[in-house]
This record gives sequence, C-alpha cells and structure tokens, in this order.
Amino acid sequence: MHEALSAEQALALAQAAGAAMFERDRASQAMGMLLAEIRPGYARMTMPVREDMLNGHQTCHGGYIFALADSAFAFACNSHNHVTVGAGCTIDYLAPGRLGDVLSAEAQEQALAGKAGVYDIRVHNQDGKLIALFRGKSHRIGGEVVASSTPQ
Repeated sequence: MHEALSAEQALALAQAAGAAMFERDRASQAMGMLLAEIRPGYARMTMPVREDMLNGHQTCHGGYIFALADSAFAFACNSHNHVTVGAGCTIDYLAPGRLGDVLSAEAQEQALAGKAGVYDIRVHNQDGKLIALFRGKSHRIGGEVVASSTPQ
C-alpha cells in the first residue's frame, strides 16, 4: 500500500507540475498569463487585458476571458501530477474586462472521485469585481505531468 503524501510533498509536487506545464504552455504565455499560485486542487493565474484583446465594443473579448479561466482550470486539475484534461465546461460572463485591467482566475477543486473532477473558477479584475464564473469537469487520462519518485 502506498503511503499518502505529506502536505509539504503534495505542495512541492503541485508546484513542480505547474512549473513544467507552464514552461510548455505557449498559448497561455502568448496571452501574457502568469501562474501566480498553485497548490493541490487550486491554481491562480493572471492576465493583463491588452489592446489586441479588445472586441468591437472595446471590452475584453470573451474568448480571452474563457482562455484565462480554462488555463487556471487546467493547472488546478493537473496539480496532483496526474495528466488530466477538460471533459466539459460552462462559463457565465458577468461584467466586462477593460483595457489595462489585470484579470485573475482562481480555480478551486470542488470534487475529485476516481478519474473525474469538478472545478469552479472565478475571474476577477484587479479591483475584485467579478467578471466571470466558469465550471469545468476534468478527466484523468493517465501518466504524470512530471516524473515523480514519490508514490502516487
């Protein structure tokens, strides 16, 4: 029987998995996203709203807000170091993002059973205004994000 990870080991593994994923994540990097925080079942990412992200109403295009929430979701559901992908999601847009805003997406694991997980992501601007709510369902497909010598 495998021994459970200590809180410190689980945090170190989440941070290693997050760093490895971010290094390979050209899409998130290209949109100016940063991985601000990661721990088991949780990730927070930030993204500045640039001029090239504005739609015809001069507000942040919903696709960019979605991408930020989706990236935070991806990092949170891979934080246990099991390769995990999105199986479905929904998003509700509540307020516009504006040029110069720094949006922050906080992803929190709500349930994890077997290979399936549910995550809620809240997107805020720098003033704490709620911009969007995203719910993602994940599916573990096998393998590790980073090689681990610790029993899983």
